[in-house]
Amino acid sequence: MELIRKLVMALEDAPTGYAPDDLNIEGYAPDQVGYHAHLMIDAGLATGNDVTHMGSTSPEAMLTSLTWAGHEFAEAARDETRWKKAMGIVEEKGGSVTLSVLTQLLTALMRNALGLP
Repeated sequence: MELIRKLVMALEDAPTGYAPDDLNIEGYAPDQVGYHAHLMIDAGLATGNDVTHMGSTSPEAMLTSLTWAGHEFAEAARDETRWKKAMGIVEEKGGSVTLSVLTQLLTALMRNALGLP
């Protein structure tokens, strides 16, 4: 989930709205980034193209831009304190979570911070 968050934030920070050509995330190998880009497209967080080929070690994609859902995830996950709190809850309850549940948790924490039911 950390790499997905970093990719979403990198795309949102792009000044043109398009993914930079050199989308590298420090601490992650290119094949990890490519696979998580593939997952982001599949989850509806981003648009892009499948670039998997016979020599690929896993499915991989090149991202183009965020979708509306990607921007909503970025907004929910942007705050470092909220992100750490959500990931702490996940760890405390079992250590893994789906993207949709994590998004709901982040949104609930955001709503709570705003005093909304």
